[in-house]
Amino acid sequence: MSTDTVRARATDEVAERRREQHGWYFYDWACSVYSTSVLTVFLGPYLTSVAKHAADADGFVHPLGIPIRAGSFFAYSVSASVILSIFVMPMAGAAGDRTGRKKPLLAASAYLGAAATTGMFFLDGDRYLLGGLLLVVANASVAVSMVLYNSYLPQIAPPEERDAVSSRGWAFGYAAGSLVLIGNLVLFTAHDSFGVSESTAVRICLASAGIWWGAFTLVPLKRLRDRRTAPGGGRAPAHGWRQLAATVRDMRGKPLTLSFLLAYLVYNDGIQTVISQASVYGSEELGLSQSTLIVAVLLVQVLAVGGALGMGRLARTYGAKRTILGSLVAWTVTLAAGYFLPAGAPVWFFVLAAGIGLVLGGSQALSRSLFSHLVPSGKEAEYFSAYEMSDRGMSWLGPLLFGLTYQLTGSYRDAIISLVAFFVIGFALLARVPVRQAIRDAGNPVPDRI
Repeated sequence: MSTDTVRARATDEVAERRREQHGWYFYDWACSVYSTSVLTVFLGPYLTSVAKHAADADGFVHPLGIPIRAGSFFAYSVSASVILSIFVMPMAGAAGDRTGRKKPLLAASAYLGAAATTGMFFLDGDRYLLGGLLLVVANASVAVSMVLYNSYLPQIAPPEERDAVSSRGWAFGYAAGSLVLIGNLVLFTAHDSFGVSESTAVRICLASAGIWWGAFTLVPLKRLRDRRTAPGGGRAPAHGWRQLAATVRDMRGKPLTLSFLLAYLVYNDGIQTVISQASVYGSEELGLSQSTLIVAVLLVQVLAVGGALGMGRLARTYGAKRTILGSLVAWTVTLAAGYFLPAGAPVWFFVLAAGIGLVLGGSQALSRSLFSHLVPSGKEAEYFSAYEMSDRGMSWLGPLLFGLTYQLTGSYRDAIISLVAFFVIGFALLARVPVRQAIRDAGNPVPDRI
């Protein structure tokens, strides 16, 4: 084979890899709008108001006959959704690896979630149970889809590119969130000019996130390639807990990978709870308007784009692990400051939002890329199902603690300060993980800077 032929083939491989990477970015672009507009901005305050409308004289709703303070219903629904994810994600990950057909599974989970999100248009009056059900379906669906989406990363990016590729994916997601939030802000603040009520405007914003999610999912479905890298072809995947147990047994041979997952489980639980509960804290405890919350989250999205890319560059100099540890210090300081925010002072809430935005995207992107180095070849989706458990499927403790704290104390300030522990403990656990040895144990090449 001539040198020109080898060079041409290498050029074609690089072009194909770039094409897949660009398609891969677009799933972040598609589904991040759900996390931003639905989970972070609108659904928490709106579902809480619907639950309060359905509450009895003492402020309690009674799903399945269980007395729940209306202000805790959203947090409990988030916990229920991620508990459900535990049963579904391992099956999806194992099926993706064994059959090599990740795209059909990605499509099914993405469009189920998009349909549930679009259905939130019908959440009005006292239909808090409908809202809780749609939230559970949408949140579990996005978790399953992210298992499959994340598992492509080791396949479409060589080790030296993963920090950058992962960071660009998160940046795409935050850019999409910013764009849609601008449209949401225009509709919400000028809803009278559009001839709709405030409630209808919120429901349109919720439903539009589902339409956006479904429409842009077409791009990665067209560009990503299915690969079968694991033996065992058509075997049916085990059921939820059994498959998770099998994955964990396999990981026992790689205890350092498990150590990283434990650290990530802890600190990411704090991150996910802040994302899902920040708007409830701002509206219920600080008395901020919905427009203020939209602007604050928009600020988070804009700064998160630069934060993800900037922390990706820092990782090239200082390594992903050190950069993540630095972000956890920033999270701790920012969240502790949130406890002391005065009510009715949007400027200070914007300062808090800026601090969150600068570390949010980078801490998530670098955690994803760092874990990709710890995954044995051929088990990407299966291992990323365990990772997604830590990312979403096991992030039920934070919302549960948040909801219980409010249930017992009636104070969202007490609820928010309890989350500091997740970042402190997560920092201590991650600092103990020797990542170079963990990469070698997984059978992967160790990058020069990690």
